Amino acid sequence: MPKLELNENRLFPADPTTRDIARRLYAEVRDLPIISPHGHTDPSWFADNEAFSNPADLLITPDHYVFRMLYSQGIRMEDLGVPLSGGGTSANPREVWRIFAQNYHLFDGTPSRIWHDWVYSKVFGLEETLSAETADHYYDVIDAKLQEDAYRPRALFERYNIEVIATTEDPLDPLDHHAKLQADGWGKKVITAFRPDNVLDPDYEGFAANVRTLGEITGFETTDYQGYLDALIDRREYFKRHGATSSDHGHPTAATADLSRAEAEALFAKALAGDCSAQEAETFRGHMLVEMARMSLDDGLVMQIHPGSHRNHNAMVFERFGRDKGADIPTRTDYVDALRPLLSRYGNEPSLTVILFTLDETVYSRELAPLAGHYPVLKLGPPWWFHDSPEGMRRFREQATETAGFYNTVGFNDDTRAFLSIPARHDLARRMDCGFLARLVAEHRMLEDDAHRVAQDLTYNLAKAAYRL
Repeated sequence: MPKLELNENRLFPADPTTRDIARRLYAEVRDLPIISPHGHTDPSWFADNEAFSNPADLLITPDHYVFRMLYSQGIRMEDLGVPLSGGGTSANPREVWRIFAQNYHLFDGTPSRIWHDWVYSKVFGLEETLSAETADHYYDVIDAKLQEDAYRPRALFERYNIEVIATTEDPLDPLDHHAKLQADGWGKKVITAFRPDNVLDPDYEGFAANVRTLGEITGFETTDYQGYLDALIDRREYFKRHGATSSDHGHPTAATADLSRAEAEALFAKALAGDCSAQEAETFRGHMLVEMARMSLDDGLVMQIHPGSHRNHNAMVFERFGRDKGADIPTRTDYVDALRPLLSRYGNEPSLTVILFTLDETVYSRELAPLAGHYPVLKLGPPWWFHDSPEGMRRFREQATETAGFYNTVGFNDDTRAFLSIPARHDLARRMDCGFLARLVAEHRMLEDDAHRVAQDLTYNLAKAAYRL
């Protein structure tokens, strides 16, 4: 069987001189603590600290990077253990693992292959590549280790020097797991982030019911616009008490709107009644982004905007399995005109931080870098979703750095639901950043001493500062 070997020079430049510089840079950042300020890991893992149930539930079922690729080849999600919307699955975990192993070649050349090979080698000590022939061996080794205390969530958290993870919850979540984490002294290690899409977006399924529930939770009359705003402020404060330092907004576009009070009240009433046109829903979402910026000035939450994804594009998958099942597709996104209402109101506020992400790479040099290179309020998030990859990271640095510099970016975040991919992804990002910096040094565009400082900032300091951790 082919050996599973992680070459120490992986992802570094092929040129020997540049590669040696990258190795020196990487040696100083390789073991820095991991800051994971935006992600979707399950807080119950850390609150309850129970053993992961089996290899498939750990590495396949929660990872839409994995099952979307398999689904694209005609493999049913039911057979991969992905639960139906109502919950539950009848799939046998070992059979799920065998299907994955038989099709592991589908991931050749993808970042998922890099992440998984890292996990198999570094976490579980496996020495042969995954294949149909080694599937049961892999399953047995991983399954046995998951029964050990050293492989419980908190032990793995500590082993890989994770300093902080932010999970992501919506305003209706009671945050019981985060309360338990705080009681156990883990409240600063695993924190929440405020994701209010389900009560800001009139097109979100159950919007009106969600707004009513928001009122029931907070005690405010949310059929009234002012009561609705007060309820959102109340929940933001509740999230802050449970560790939140950021809000996160996954709107379809970056559109913002600065409406008069009367216009906002009228649109809110239409949204609750389910009478909004598509454009009116867009305008209301955009107005609420401006309201979120205003609230951030008051309460200090960093604001993240993740536009440009046509979410749940596959209607059948959405109906059967629900959200976040690998069917989000990038769309063209305008930032210059779309963000102008928000920036006209708050763009010059140095105490507000708005972190922009994109799935539309065509806007890096044309729109995002120039905007972040001017407005004090803006920072650029790292390559996200489809671009969280070696080439995606390289393209981002090449297109954004000359205009925005390094210090209008926020380092790296992994945005993952798969816990063990966190150290794997951060290692990949550190290697790619060191390779990029090494090229600048080799071309005499940067001093190596400066590159060492920037490498440490990209790895650790920028994320910690931007997210106020």
